[in-house]
Amino acid sequence: MLSSVAVLSDIHGVLPALDAVLGEPDVIGADRIVLTGDIASGPQPVQVLDRLVGLGAKVVWVRGNAERELVTLARDGGIPVADPIAGWAAAQLRPDQVDLMDRLPHPVTLDVAGLGPVLFCHGTPRDDDEVVLVDTRLDKWAEVFQDVPEDVQTIVCGHTHMPFIRLVDGRMVVNPGSLGMPYGRAGAHWALLRDGEPQLRRTRFDVAEACRTITAGCDYEGVAEWVEEYLYAQNSDADAIRAFGPRDGR
Repeated sequence: MLSSVAVLSDIHGVLPALDAVLGEPDVIGADRIVLTGDIASGPQPVQVLDRLVGLGAKVVWVRGNAERELVTLARDGGIPVADPIAGWAAAQLRPDQVDLMDRLPHPVTLDVAGLGPVLFCHGTPRDDDEVVLVDTRLDKWAEVFQDVPEDVQTIVCGHTHMPFIRLVDGRMVVNPGSLGMPYGRAGAHWALLRDGEPQLRRTRFDVAEACRTITAGCDYEGVAEWVEEYLYAQNSDADAIRAFGPRDGR
């Protein structure tokens, strides 16, 4: 039984955001760090993966849709991917890193003190690319959770980059938001599960310096625009809900 779990989602290859969160006392002290997908698809994929692998067994990896896409791009290429940086990121990866992402499970369930079995996924428990939002209708949630065991009363998901905690017919749903591509507010968003309650956290870091560092060390053609848009959170939560909303069947 784990006493505390830090949840890091949607890092998207941004090492300064990752390092800022890994320096948080509650992350250092956590029993496990769970990564709920979309880890490396961004401007520093190799560095982010190496940093996380270096943490050893403390890290629990969960596959996101971006992991599937990077593996396919790295091995086969030629598939349509919504994020234009993904093809560049896939080309940077070493074979061992591609193999690592190809082995990742989805979903993963861990026993957490005060919460019991907690299911960690990317999009939804049944599909790493499925969209559910804070205002998704209850019958959609019921459909999404229909195969989740009754004893699982807490579900942690990522994918939409918007932090929220809400009840869904008695179950607690947590989305920690995104470390590297936050929507709504700048900073690295994450979650802590401890003492039977999920907590949303945001770690501030020097965004301007992070943009300079990433731009100087990355040869992706659009990197300056990428970091400016995402690290400064130029997309609001309202923008994201308008963009993602049609995908939850509303």
